[in-house]
Amino acid sequence: MKNSVEGINRRNFLKLLGGGIAVALTYSDLNALSKHTAFVPPGDDAIAAWVHILENGTVTVYTGKVEVGQNIRTSLSQVVAEELSVPVSSIEMIMGDTLLTPYDRGTYGSLTTPTMGPKLRKAAASLREVLTDMAAKQWNVAQQTVAVKNGQVIHAVSGKTVSFGVLTRGKKMLLAVNDQVQLTPAEKWSVAGTPVAKVNAKSFVSGKHQYVSDMVMPGMVYGKMLRAPSYGASLVAADVEKAKISPGVNVVKEDNFIGVTAPDPQTATNALARIEARWKTTPQPSRAEIFTYLKTHAQDKERKAGEAVDKAFGAAPVQVQQHFEVQYIAHVPLEPRAALAVWENGKLTVWTGTQRPFGVQEELAEVFSIPKDHIRVMMPDTGSAYGGKHSGEAAVEAARLSRAVGKPVKVVWTREEEFKWAYFRPAGLIEVAAAASNEGLLASWEFHNYNSGGAGIEIPYEVPHKHIQYHPSDTPLKQGSYRGLAATANVFSIESVMDDLARQLKQDPFRFRLNNLKEERLKQVLQAAASKFDWTRQKEAGRGYGMACGFVKNAYVGTCAEVAYNKSNGQLQLLRLVVAFECGAIVNPMHLENQVMGCVLQGLGGALFEAVDFKDGRILNPSLSSYRVPRFGDIPELDIVLVDRKDMPSAGAGEAPIVGVAPAIRNAIADVTGVKLNTLPLLPHGMTLKTPSLSSNK
Repeated sequence: MKNSVEGINRRNFLKLLGGGIAVALTYSDLNALSKHTAFVPPGDDAIAAWVHILENGTVTVYTGKVEVGQNIRTSLSQVVAEELSVPVSSIEMIMGDTLLTPYDRGTYGSLTTPTMGPKLRKAAASLREVLTDMAAKQWNVAQQTVAVKNGQVIHAVSGKTVSFGVLTRGKKMLLAVNDQVQLTPAEKWSVAGTPVAKVNAKSFVSGKHQYVSDMVMPGMVYGKMLRAPSYGASLVAADVEKAKISPGVNVVKEDNFIGVTAPDPQTATNALARIEARWKTTPQPSRAEIFTYLKTHAQDKERKAGEAVDKAFGAAPVQVQQHFEVQYIAHVPLEPRAALAVWENGKLTVWTGTQRPFGVQEELAEVFSIPKDHIRVMMPDTGSAYGGKHSGEAAVEAARLSRAVGKPVKVVWTREEEFKWAYFRPAGLIEVAAAASNEGLLASWEFHNYNSGGAGIEIPYEVPHKHIQYHPSDTPLKQGSYRGLAATANVFSIESVMDDLARQLKQDPFRFRLNNLKEERLKQVLQAAASKFDWTRQKEAGRGYGMACGFVKNAYVGTCAEVAYNKSNGQLQLLRLVVAFECGAIVNPMHLENQVMGCVLQGLGGALFEAVDFKDGRILNPSLSSYRVPRFGDIPELDIVLVDRKDMPSAGAGEAPIVGVAPAIRNAIADVTGVKLNTLPLLPHGMTLKTPSLSSNK
């Protein structure tokens, strides 16, 4: 193997530096490959920056987006295969590599399908144009008489054919992507829009796929960090001498950063436990007082609804005033944060599980005060993220330790560290005052969200007078992105109030919603869910029905829930969920259904029982035995209805389905019990309804 990346084509480079690189390469090989000044990618406007054809016909696709379980490797391969008319199996996808892929802000916000999909389609279609032009000139025929099919350019009249690889001879197409190129319309898709099986599925099922936590490099050591005992605690002093339990243990102390490295994780853990540290703590709010704290510490305390809103509310015959409380919850990824770092000649290479490889690169550049082009970050997939892996803590820790000890260092957070020191979905207090006419039309809407965020805060229903305001607040815990962002809290509150208004009016909640909706796409999914659920059927005794709908990231969801209630013992059972979902033209119906299903099942946790418990700055339930996530026994009968809108651009599907779960269940419980639960989680102590303690919510 050569001692630089010169002469290594990009496909082989992927095989060397993708999942499982540690078991394939020697230490000298890896050191050589980290010398990334030898490779300069083409400009982002060039076709070759996105798509390149090798001499053997393999189509290499480059994207800064990453695979976190949402299966975009397959769907992006499909859209490229569609425009180039090649088999999906011929596509090699290079993802999330700051050296090889164009800059990308990150994989979040359900943006991959609506932004990266069209970008790659245009690049592939532009390459198709170039290929047909090359062949036409070679054959001295008109370009419009040639076409592409199955990796070949063909001239039907003469019968001439040439494969892509032979035609291009591996040369990079440095021509600019044609933004006006004609794309294949969704109604004519033959590869996109079909249930193509997951790319590399066998390697995932067999366990051969290498995640960062699996990677091993010759000479590598394992790192552990000293953590504060609580939020807000600062280090006063630390005696690290007792941590030096063997010659293979190194202790790294740089200001307030203290870590150890050792030949194996257990030795590193044992050494870390011997460090004697003294900390200074500061008072912190507890879970019991968090909602009062968030309101009193709001950065914008003014609540100016306006005279028109106040007047409309006061004049309306049907009024609802309610506040909602939403707890912090954890992401609980299957794979906790992990990173492997190695330095050579002042340059840093890091493999880490992150949604933002380029963001981590920027973070590392700032921490170490070195140019970004001296840092390479690669993301060989991570075991789920749910919005929880935007930051690069593990990468920074591994890099600091590696620089200090002069060896490759791997850091894998424990499950407890992931619970304690990763960021959470924000807690929030939401206050709503809404009114309607006797005819069932909304008259006024006032909505205040403290801390949890502004996503999904706009009411989708028609209302003549409204005031909607998000109040950022100080937070005692680390908080950040979560699947659906604040829409999980805001849609819960909106749809709960809509149900309460309907019941106060003695109107059917389904009809009440339709009467106040003009957004046809939202009406369509609500009607699809109600139809599949058979909303108008005769209810059995002890059964409750609930529904909700929402709009997030240009995707629409309607959800219906059925619960059973045993009045004698207060036991509730979630029997059924029906979810209708529409995100424009469907790229892969099988994987879209999986996305919706996973989103809904995760939503069960936040709806029913997930909550972070904390006091005095300490997380009190930092384990899967004390933090309740959905189990197989919690899953109800689930029907998913996919609405395919080939007339609309494809949107993302990773977030919107979650928002209808909690309000639909809450409204079903209210339907059968008369008890209005206005907190998330709804049933933190199990599926027993303790009505005396909830009398204030009736």
